[in-house]
Amino acid sequence: MEATNEQLIRGIVDNWASAVRAKDIYGILVHHSPDILLFDVPDPVVQSKGIDAYRESWEDVFYSWYGDDGGFEVTELNITAGDDVAFCTGIINCSGTENGAKVHIKVRLTIGLKKIGSQWVIVHEHHSEAAK
Repeated sequence: MEATNEQLIRGIVDNWASAVRAKDIYGILVHHSPDILLFDVPDPVVQSKGIDAYRESWEDVFYSWYGDDGGFEVTELNITAGDDVAFCTGIINCSGTENGAKVHIKVRLTIGLKKIGSQWVIVHEHHSEAAK
């Protein structure tokens, strides 16, 4: 039985989250476009354009915040998929260390995907935290 677009995309997001937990940079990048556009949580608010900038943003998180005991779980994942374009929304429950203390935050997640050939590719990610 062939997987649906929604099932394929859910697998990509699940594998991405697992790779983040493992701090596996290759696993994080594998389904992303070379031209990925990322809007991320850390200040200053900037756009990360391209796979190299996307990789660097994760390396910064791992070394400055996530540490050895960070947490990362995607919940409330909703997927809307057409034949060649899709988007997902969800919540990322993550934890890291800030000023020597363990912190837990909820981050809003939006992912845009495009089907290239027969493969779904992430072309846009948006992570945001509610104002405190």
